Amino acid sequence: MDVRRRGRGRRPAAEVRDDILTAAGKLLIDEGMAAFTIERVALEAGASKTTIYKWWRSKGALALDGYFHAVESTLAFPDTGDIEADLSSQVRAFVHLLTETPAGRVIAELAGQAQTDPDLATALRERYTVPRRRLAVEVMERARSRGQLRGDVDFEVVVDQLWGACYHRLLLPAEPLNDQFAVELVRNVLRGIRA
Repeated sequence: MDVRRRGRGRRPAAEVRDDILTAAGKLLIDEGMAAFTIERVALEAGASKTTIYKWWRSKGALALDGYFHAVESTLAFPDTGDIEADLSSQVRAFVHLLTETPAGRVIAELAGQAQTDPDLATALRERYTVPRRRLAVEVMERARSRGQLRGDVDFEVVVDQLWGACYHRLLLPAEPLNDQFAVELVRNVLRGIRA
């Protein structure tokens, strides 16, 4: 691990926080939850454990924020005006992240650890699940306002159908989780909700 050397003086809090999140994300993606410790993140980020605990109550909460920091740009949600293209693009990017990078293993580990770590469960809900769901619902609401989707559709359920199916195949891998699945999944769901 590349330990950062810091000069004298206090760094701005935003810089320290970004360094911590970058170090946490890298450690988590590279080595997984088993190797993830506050001490290692602090060493890599050039920050104190006290500073880390001031912002994150548990290693699970820090791991989650580090994970999202590492994958945020990959999970950006497009809104081109074509709901099928946008949903396909986002679900395909998500499937790629889960299957072709270490992030799939990491999110499975985080979901598992959240079952016994209440701070991680709260962080997972507040910082990852709820904001990600909100983005998807907003895109679908805009598509509805353009007349692309029916007015009686519960978009929270659509989120469960699309992304829940991906998590299901990730966690219980009886069927392939791949690009073809993502495209067919979006196409099948859209058949039922198009205007």
